[in-house]
This record gives sequence, C-alpha cells and structure tokens, in this order.
Amino acid sequence: MRKKLLTWVIPVFFAATAVVSCKKEKPVTSESSEVTTTKNGSQYTLDTLNSRVEWKGYKIFKSESTSHFGTIRFESGDVTVKDGKLESGKFVADMNSLTSVDLKDDQEQMGKLNSHLKSGDFFEVDKFPTASYEITKVTSVSEGDYNTLLDGNLTIKGITRPVQFKANVSVKQGGEVSIATEPKDISREEFGVKFQAPVQNGVIKNEVTLQINVKALEKK
Repeated sequence: MRKKLLTWVIPVFFAATAVVSCKKEKPVTSESSEVTTTKNGSQYTLDTLNSRVEWKGYKIFKSESTSHFGTIRFESGDVTVKDGKLESGKFVADMNSLTSVDLKDDQEQMGKLNSHLKSGDFFEVDKFPTASYEITKVTSVSEGDYNTLLDGNLTIKGITRPVQFKANVSVKQGGEVSIATEPKDISREEFGVKFQAPVQNGVIKNEVTLQINVKALEKK
C-alpha cells in the first residue's frame, strides 16, 4: 500500500512544483476560426516602419515578479476597407526582429536574451522565421475603451489558434488605417513554447502579453 501511495504522490509533487515531468508531451495541434471577412474593398499595404508587436514576458523568483518586454517588427501585411470600415487584414511578423527593449542599456545581456528567445527553447526562428495574425471577423463596439472586436487566427511556430482582441480602429481620410489592440495575454504553451528554467532561477510564467499596433496606407 505504501509503494502504491508513493507511486502517486511523487509524480504529483514534481508536477505541482514545475521541476520535472517524465511524461511524454502530446504534440500541439492547430485549430482556427472560420474566415468570414473578404477582400472586397479598397486595398491598403502595411507600413512596416510604423507597425510593430509589443510583447511582455514574466518570471517569478521567490516572492518577486520580474519581466522583460520588447518588440517584433512586421515584414508585410495588408488591410481591406469597405464602405469606410475595416473589412479584413493579415499581418506577418519577422521573428528574427524580436528584441528586448528593457535591456537596451545592457547590450551583452540583451544579446543573450534575444538569442535565447530565438533558439529552440522558445520561438525557434531558424525553422519558423515568421508569425502572423489574420483577421477573420470584425465587429463594431459602441461601449468601453475600444471601438472594435477583432476575431482572428494567430500563428506562432506553425501552430494556429483563434485569438480575439479588443481594438481601436481608425480609417482616416487620405488613405490611412490604424489598428491598436488591447494588451492580450496568450498561453505560450498552446503554441509549443514550453521551456522552463530550473526552479532556482525562477519560474517563467505561461502567459505572454501581446499588443498589435499597425498602420496601413492605401494602395495608389
């Protein structure tokens, strides 16, 4: 009976303290929302110099929480506007541009962190050089701090998940569209990013905060 009890208690203890798991991990599979948007309307091209993803990651060390934050640039994207309103859009991020802004004054540490985030432990950018967000549904909102609800498919490391953002969308005269989403927590493990440091170095939280800010200009 004692052997049976230890057989159950020990694995549960290690799982709860996030130290070691001897179980084989199941492969992560994709799922996505049906695309209900169209490209019927005026076409806009992403202004990559004035568009970015802002990210923030968290680590808990003893009783204190620390974080790193930074940006990812977009390499391409397009937006469709119909009857003066956002109809659709897709944005492709260059994962090689991922950088930690909070360490900009410590180039050595920033280089180490950037390299680690781009490695196989995290985003494996050699194999997956891009990530993307494709809008699948646009809903106007009349209350609260945001005027639009965006449903879309977020793809990271080749894994696609439906993710909804609240956003402020502005379609300006003169051929400019801006989209600024809320900061949104996503589960990195759902996208195959499961690295965990030794407990004595702090526990890396599963949640990563993403915020998308894009500007697009009408094609002439």
